[in-house]
Amino acid sequence: MSLIPSIFGGRRTNVFDPFSLDMWDPFESFPLSSNLANVPSSARETSAFANARIDWKETPEAHIFKADLPGLKKEEVKVEVEEGKVLQISGERSKEQEEKNDQWHRVERSSGKFLRRFRLPENAKMDQVKANMENGVLTVTVPKEEVKKPEVKAIEISG
Repeated sequence: MSLIPSIFGGRRTNVFDPFSLDMWDPFESFPLSSNLANVPSSARETSAFANARIDWKETPEAHIFKADLPGLKKEEVKVEVEEGKVLQISGERSKEQEEKNDQWHRVERSSGKFLRRFRLPENAKMDQVKANMENGVLTVTVPKEEVKKPEVKAIEISG
């Protein structure tokens, strides 16, 4: 494995092939402990997709969350609002069905469940949250309450 870092954040297996990327695992050289052997396969599968990347930006009018969820349908994704101003985005990507005669050469796409939770600030209007899924991108918009400017009252100085 080459030690030259790629522009995509991983390390290249082949310096001359920019699409040949391997993720660096800092624990790769350690032997598996008996504790990891007892972890169910469903938990290991979940961890591969658990870190769904979500962007959160704030505009003057709203908090906007964008998640890239390629291959997922809107029916496979849940957007929920919990008490305490918590936004929860979750979903599941199912494993592809294996046929008896199929021979897999490489499996790189992740499957499993993901769950992300965000505590929103006090100015979030939780009753007006909207979600839209288009071309594999989930956009959640949480409108903000208008910030009232504090009244400034001049105090007359006597004396």
